Amino acid sequence: MISIIQRVTQAKVTVNGIDIGVIGTGILALVAVEKADTPKQAERLLERILNYRIFADADDKMNLSLRDIQGGLLLVPQFTLAADTDTGNRPSFASAAAPEMGLELYNYLKKHAQQLYPGSQFGEFGADMKVALINDGPVTFTLRSQQVKVG
Repeated sequence: MISIIQRVTQAKVTVNGIDIGVIGTGILALVAVEKADTPKQAERLLERILNYRIFADADDKMNLSLRDIQGGLLLVPQFTLAADTDTGNRPSFASAAAPEMGLELYNYLKKHAQQLYPGSQFGEFGADMKVALINDGPVTFTLRSQQVKVG
């Protein structure tokens, strides 16, 4: 799995004019599922998001995690993150999971987040979402869960 995480002062996701997920200070995480992903990788990605130290401590150093500051978490599915953009002028989505698998793993991630980090907010898989945010810094990172090695 792959995620773009952004440190925000506020973020929201809107579907059909209705705000379905809203947070204040915290992390907006755009998340994509790739073909080889598993529930174990979803768990690992969530742990990384929750524990990644991107918030300032008393010395203004990035030493605090989302858990440390008890900030908001907004997880938004975004399959375009799985695009291969290495060649040509059009992205290839060959590495992205099929929609059924993407939905299954996103729902698994969502359930796991609700258990580990109550109050988490979510985008809607497959919906036409409008995402608004104020990126704090700006601070943005790409996180990947470790691929399972075969052989």
